[in-house]
Amino acid sequence: MLNARHVDAVSHATTSQPCGHRRSSGHPIFPLHSPPPAAAPAASTMSPEIHSSQSLRPPPRGGQEHAPPSASAELPVTAPAAAPAPSASAKKLTLVPLIFLIYFEVAGGPYGEEPAVQAAGPLLALLGFSIFPFIWSVPEALITAELSTAFPGNGGFVIWADRAFGPFFGSLMGTWKFLSGVINIAAFPVLCIDYLEKIFSVFESGWPRYLALLLSNLSLSFLNYTGLNIVGVAGIVLGVVSLMPFLLMSLIAIPKIKPHRWVSLGQKGVKKDWNLFFNTLFWNLNFWDNVSTVAGEVDRPQRNFPLALFVAVIFTCVSYLIPLFAVTGAVSVDQSEWESGFHAVAAEMIAGKWLKVWIEVGAVLSAIGLFEAQLSSSAYQVLGMADIGFLPTFFAVRSKWFGTPWLGILLSCLISIGISYMDFTDIVSSANFLYSLGMLLEFAAFVWLRRKLPSLKRPYRVPLGVPGLVVMCLIPSAFLVVIMVIATKVVYLMSGLMTLGGIGWFFLMRFCKSRKIFKFSISDVEVA
Repeated sequence: MLNARHVDAVSHATTSQPCGHRRSSGHPIFPLHSPPPAAAPAASTMSPEIHSSQSLRPPPRGGQEHAPPSASAELPVTAPAAAPAPSASAKKLTLVPLIFLIYFEVAGGPYGEEPAVQAAGPLLALLGFSIFPFIWSVPEALITAELSTAFPGNGGFVIWADRAFGPFFGSLMGTWKFLSGVINIAAFPVLCIDYLEKIFSVFESGWPRYLALLLSNLSLSFLNYTGLNIVGVAGIVLGVVSLMPFLLMSLIAIPKIKPHRWVSLGQKGVKKDWNLFFNTLFWNLNFWDNVSTVAGEVDRPQRNFPLALFVAVIFTCVSYLIPLFAVTGAVSVDQSEWESGFHAVAAEMIAGKWLKVWIEVGAVLSAIGLFEAQLSSSAYQVLGMADIGFLPTFFAVRSKWFGTPWLGILLSCLISIGISYMDFTDIVSSANFLYSLGMLLEFAAFVWLRRKLPSLKRPYRVPLGVPGLVVMCLIPSAFLVVIMVIATKVVYLMSGLMTLGGIGWFFLMRFCKSRKIFKFSISDVEVA
């Protein structure tokens, strides 16, 4: 069974930043301390930051210009003052829970890395998980660190695209990322039930399985409803428990490791499956930007975001490589057996059935963590889009008890339940295609914002000029194009239909604004 995001679609998915290293100056890519803030702009210059009381762009012609923000204001979030935001700072997401939230947005454990060995052999799999993070993951994490601290609101990448290219592209970005997110959410309860049916056969089919899917969706969504900080703390527990068996397996495997197995290019006569190989790497090392949609809920985001991303990158890289080195070195089996879930089989071969069961239980816990992280991202994206005027204000409503965006959680949960009962391999692949489109737009927005708003206050700034940023983004962009080119016709069709739906949604919202059918935030982003 693949990592919860794969759902057996990794071999044709159509859609990322490991170990942080130090630059020649001796400073880490993600500095542990933010650089000094830029000088405050002149009073006559409209601040490029996002303020709930002002438009994201200059007001319409003939409109009254908003007063500039106070010079003492730091980086505000998008939530309007009237919104019932969490009342106590204790409810803010702190550093350690944020690290594990990012970890579950991206990985959730080494579950699902095995097909890389099946596709290309041990050596290329080890090199892939050692090198690919620098090609894909690091650029995406760097972009997230800079833009999330510059625009620390719950809109995340929607805000970035809007500020760079206007509301049409902001809305389209929201559509692409939301659809890809909620479709991925649907995979996690399915994976939980798939693992449980190995122990309880009653869940294999029929109404017990349907009921289990429904109850798992509802119960996991309720946990999300109780608060983002609780989700973060739960992530710590889930992460530790699900990773412990891999650590034990790696330690027990040490005496059995034969290093010459690491340099194997695979069995003779077995053709390399590059599509499966690259998609496995991609889907185990992406989604770093999803955490940007909860930036408004993070305690001291200017400090905690870069630091959390730095730690999460290293944590993710190490959690993939250690078990992969251990199992490829200690176990010799037919290459075709390296299917997703093989780590559990290897654990039984190395230590016994007790460790296999622990890894299978860990897979369920990992799927729960992935569900909670992705659901948080999708729900707070909905809230953020309402805060900045892309959706009606009722989408920004929060729970009176927990301060969470219950309507965003409910909407995401209902879509997830509906998709859970479908054979959605092509749908997931199409959602991955949409995610790729969103990432291309995100790279373009990042570079353009550097050029368009050079004086924007950036508490964390990628230490490169515009030409360097272009080069940094071109390599992962080229990879995205390759992944999209090899998509199937069905994926092209479904992705096109969902994109057209997103375009139609933008004009529908614009019509509703013009006719005042719904109330929209005063942080309206319409073109003058």
